[in-house]
Amino acid sequence: MSDTFEIRLERLEGYRFRTDFVSEGVPDLVVDEAPPLGQGSGPNPSRLLATAVGDCLSASLLFCLGRSRIEVAGLATHVTGTYVRNERNRLRIGGLRVEIVVDAPGKGPDELAKCLAMFEDFCVVTASVRKGIGVAVRVADPHGNELFTSAG
Repeated sequence: MSDTFEIRLERLEGYRFRTDFVSEGVPDLVVDEAPPLGQGSGPNPSRLLATAVGDCLSASLLFCLGRSRIEVAGLATHVTGTYVRNERNRLRIGGLRVEIVVDAPGKGPDELAKCLAMFEDFCVVTASVRKGIGVAVRVADPHGNELFTSAG
């Protein structure tokens, strides 16, 4: 696995962007803001963050259960995000609540305990979000001239 990854976004119109995941075989995804800003023609960034956290936790739990030879008949995840306003009245995601329902026939809490104790720690996205991620930003014009930079 590489130490880096990338995606590319291209504005289509309004607040709609095409996301290229720069990964062979992975289709592009259109993202959009909800009305009144956008048209709601795709998921917005907040929903994508919730998706990333929910999927990562689900995959981490599923991987551990598989390694422990515990058959999983079904797994469903529900993520609820809460918006809050910060001290400058800017909208932020104040929290995410994740509920995972796992169907492991014939297995009780004792058989699942090992995986339940460790799966969160192996979720790259959730662990990163919980710690906070530095985001360096650079804005340039079409000629590559830097217009703005922040270290994040």
